[in-house]
Amino acid sequence: MPQFASDARIGLALGGGSVLGAAHIGILKALGENGIHPAAISGTSIGAFIAAMYAFGLSVEAIEEIATELRWLDVSQIALSRYGLLSNDRMGELLAEVIGEVTFEEAEIPLSIIAADIRTGERVILNSGNVAPAVMASSSLPGIYSPMELDNHFLVDGGIVEVVPLSPLLYSGVDTIIGVDLLSKKGLDTPENIIDVMINAYNIATRNATSIQLEEADIVLAPDLSDFNMTDTNQVPDLIRKGYETAQILKTDSLHR
Repeated sequence: MPQFASDARIGLALGGGSVLGAAHIGILKALGENGIHPAAISGTSIGAFIAAMYAFGLSVEAIEEIATELRWLDVSQIALSRYGLLSNDRMGELLAEVIGEVTFEEAEIPLSIIAADIRTGERVILNSGNVAPAVMASSSLPGIYSPMELDNHFLVDGGIVEVVPLSPLLYSGVDTIIGVDLLSKKGLDTPENIIDVMINAYNIATRNATSIQLEEADIVLAPDLSDFNMTDTNQVPDLIRKGYETAQILKTDSLHR
């Protein structure tokens, strides 16, 4: 069982995974019950959405309620764009409703979000300015959602460059970094539509890079989500439960790290 000092400063990186991201909620719940409270948090894609709510003080119970009631069409709409089928403007609107029109500088827990510049291929760490557009950018899966123009970048889903966003935490002053990987134990689902095809392509393209990047984490939580698919929101309660069970391996200890 991993152990670390009870006064250790913890950095928590929440990875991408579409609907599988509901497992993050169970992980946050278990960490809190075990006295583990992140001193810094980062997110990619759906991990950015959940990290933002947590960083601005929403309780795990409130986040769970939002996730349980959320449906795909709640955060998507048809886009009149040559760059994507859908727009995730509604995701930004929903986030603004629950945490307000806030900036990173106002977060209760320091927050960083990963996105990718589709023009240059560079990883972009977003940690200043308005939060909602940053979350939208990090969640814009190429070919499905239109890219976001932000700070002279043309941004898409951060999972292309860093599925589990460890890099913002490496120099954040934390003692221990916990990375949450939702995809390493998740096989590919048989595609039923264009969304599934794009998600599978995303997972195939990022798999090898993720295994290398995870070496930067002190602890990796990788729930076995092989029985779940990445688009069915009816699975949310079970995904939360799975994340909770996975994070129960972590305990604090007053003497050891």
